[in-house]
Amino acid sequence: MPESSAERETRRPGSVNAHTHLYSGLAPLGMPPPPRRPGTFVEILQLVWWRLDRALDEASLRAAARLYIAEALLAGTTTIIDHHESPNFIEGSLDVLAEEGEALGARLVLTYGATERNGGRDEARRGLAECARFIRAARFPRAKGLVGLHASFTVGDDTVREAGELARALHVPLHLHVAEAESDVDDARGRGYDGPLERVAALGALAAGSILAHGVWLDSTSVRRAEEAGAWLVQNPRSNVNNGVGYPRALQASGHVALGTDGFPSNLDDEERALLEAADRNGDPRDRATLAGVRQAGLRLAASFDGGALSDHVVGAAGGRPRTVVVDGQTVVEDGRLVRADLEEIRAHAGEQARRLWSRTADLAEQ
Repeated sequence: MPESSAERETRRPGSVNAHTHLYSGLAPLGMPPPPRRPGTFVEILQLVWWRLDRALDEASLRAAARLYIAEALLAGTTTIIDHHESPNFIEGSLDVLAEEGEALGARLVLTYGATERNGGRDEARRGLAECARFIRAARFPRAKGLVGLHASFTVGDDTVREAGELARALHVPLHLHVAEAESDVDDARGRGYDGPLERVAALGALAAGSILAHGVWLDSTSVRRAEEAGAWLVQNPRSNVNNGVGYPRALQASGHVALGTDGFPSNLDDEERALLEAADRNGDPRDRATLAGVRQAGLRLAASFDGGALSDHVVGAAGGRPRTVVVDGQTVVEDGRLVRADLEEIRAHAGEQARRLWSRTADLAEQ
């Protein structure tokens, strides 16, 4: 007799998105093109993402996070490790993200990426203070906090050093972008270091368990050094292809590599397919089982912050959309629908906030 659809369904662990940006949740809703065509990676940041994050306010951030988390849960992603920036809404921004995660039932690991790129050292101090406030308050049972830096090339040595000191004082790791593009390496070398990883390490900020996003321009020696320090690297194939920054070939030197989406939708099936395709195009010698293990490694990473993540699970037909998603023993998706909210209402509200956001973004000068 043929199997019924119920018999073909499988139970599998919830997916872990090891690095993303919840603030990008409104981007698919008609984000206008940049005022001119970016010619470099830094110009992509300046003309697109840094304009977007400077335009965020509480209402637009809340709508972005709610839509992103809702669609993540429907795709079977139960833990999201986020790296946040909203320079004109710093204080309290992590609470907004955590509140939306709690409302929908997702696990979150949150940080504010401190930077000096808009307001200098004062901006960086405020970013680190937001991390500290959130971690110390510990108000949200399914949201953990880390100390964050945006990236090595947007902060001075004093800020990197202070981030390391704060992480040690709070007994948490650091989360930052490292060597996403060659410009980050050039910047670190211009400051007298061998590279961005070596700079972070020399300034005492490479805490065990730290999350280093991208690592595209790290060499094998740096990757091995990161692993020896107990740090995680996160590969983000769709983003790397979209930004034209290259392929992180040296990551094969580490056994601590997880999979993230870097702002792309939190569907880890799509991200894994992009990883396999990029590996084939770039002649990555790892076999498919090893590459698939990059996605599974996210479970180990998530469990290092919250052991309960290992019990979260998804039920559904293999290769299809999840039918049921369970987080912390509670069903948050049932029969393919959100239990705690209506997706169409979330999307409608997000569309309203997106239009407001694009209007503000258009008024911002390049910076």
